[in-house]
Amino acid sequence: MKAVILLSGGLDSSTILYKAKIDGCECYAISFDYQQRHRRELQSALLVGQKAGVIKHQVVNFDLRQWGGSALTDDAIDLPQERSLDEMAQNIPLTYVPARNTIFLSFALSYAEAIAAKCVYIGVNALDYSGYPDCRPDYIQAMQEVFRLGTKQGREGQPINIVAPLIKLKKTEIIQLGNELGVPWELTWSCYADGDIACGVCDSCRLRLAAFAELELVDPVAYA
Repeated sequence: MKAVILLSGGLDSSTILYKAKIDGCECYAISFDYQQRHRRELQSALLVGQKAGVIKHQVVNFDLRQWGGSALTDDAIDLPQERSLDEMAQNIPLTYVPARNTIFLSFALSYAEAIAAKCVYIGVNALDYSGYPDCRPDYIQAMQEVFRLGTKQGREGQPINIVAPLIKLKKTEIIQLGNELGVPWELTWSCYADGDIACGVCDSCRLRLAAFAELELVDPVAYA
């Protein structure tokens, strides 16, 4: 079964790639260079994809800096740093990129239908402290209906399915799953900052480090 895997190179997306492999899928990875602050993640996406033996890896280029609206696409917006987990849970953060997963899923859907794939894997997680609106179950359900109504495959009764195996897992549970699947954490990248070494103080780094610490595990990624 062919599957398109949304692969950013981070902890969650790398886990779903390895989950898709265990599920018996032929994996076609798709990553996005949207001129994000943390373009370093693309290097990890390619390395993780190679390690997992994906059949093909597409990198789609477009520029969301044209209108910004996020700390990840607008240098005038400061990247949140040194925030506690409680602070992260209070509001949708400045690192939310307007409609990003809708854009990503649209590309993935087009790719999936073009290659006659049966499903699209996405590593969204509703329990993260960030609480992004496009990582929640009702959003995925709505996009599944778009997949059904907006494609030839869907209208002919064979809709491409969205698979979101991490959506109800805690970050610690995702790491435990990744350990079972053999995810190479040392190749992954979660940091939102613009650098060659993970900053350790942005929200994404702090969430990741807290989860590894809670499990009494050492994160193999180097931090500044």
